[in-house]
Amino acid sequence: MPRAGRKVFHVTYEDEVGGWIVRAEGGRRQGGPYSTKAEAMAEARRGVKSAALGRIVVHGRDGKVQTEHTYGRDPRRHRG
Repeated sequence: MPRAGRKVFHVTYEDEVGGWIVRAEGGRRQGGPYSTKAEAMAEARRGVKSAALGRIVVHGRDGKVQTEHTYGRDPRRHRG
């Protein structure tokens, strides 16, 4: 579950478009298709860095989460 105010982008492969796409959490497509995952990651980073808080969730071709990258203030390290 995303924290309030945190932009979350998913990098996924979609067979129907034949490439990698970037989708904002909630379903709105942000970009793509891209021929490589690296291109999609670069687009996701541009989008997430425009917010104070952000996260990129990277999926493999099988749809399973491979890794996550968090940007901005880490709430576990800052109190109040």
